Amino acid sequence: MGYIAHEMDIFGAGSETSATTLEWIIAELVRNPKVMRRATAEVRQAFETNGAVDEDQLATLVPYLHLVIRETFRLHTPLPLLLPRECQEAPACKVLGYDVPRGTQVLVNVWALGRDERYWPEDPEEFRPERFEAGAAADGVDFRGVDFELLPFGAGRRMCPGMGFGLANVELALASLLLHFDWEAPGVADPAEFDMTEAFGITSRRKAGLSLRPVLRVPLPDV
Repeated sequence: MGYIAHEMDIFGAGSETSATTLEWIIAELVRNPKVMRRATAEVRQAFETNGAVDEDQLATLVPYLHLVIRETFRLHTPLPLLLPRECQEAPACKVLGYDVPRGTQVLVNVWALGRDERYWPEDPEEFRPERFEAGAAADGVDFRGVDFELLPFGAGRRMCPGMGFGLANVELALASLLLHFDWEAPGVADPAEFDMTEAFGITSRRKAGLSLRPVLRVPLPDV
């Protein structure tokens, strides 16, 4: 039963956080039409001929889409405080000269790390996937627990075990939504005014529901 419960935790956490991340990505794309156009054009150029997204080719054919996902992890990390960590060293361990007694719980504010000007000097509050492109200041910054300024899945031996599952859910769903639909925000004249207020909890979700109008895109027949 222990193994089943562990697997259910992985699938449950991977599904809920993936849905939250996907919602933030679509919201940011609607709010940033230039980014939306570039990401959509890339996905359609890669997969329109087949009429469906090829999961095996996602890693190589849509590099800009992965930058969009990475930038969303930076601004809207699914777990803003990760999960609590507890000091197990007796009687205490030292961190930056401070004694941390055994049993002390520590919360890592990854939401703040992703917006800290010391690590993200170029408009940290702005959604700009281009900051991760080759040659940019954040080029090479990874989210798999290597670079501590970007930790959506945590780091170390107890980082999120469902990372691969969650990423696959986000990548495949996002590419499919951009391939088959154009997206509109009814009643929003200026995309820059699109409501991006966060509701903080264990996960960081949008405070307002994401109400969009999908427009089915019918490919033109071959002539």
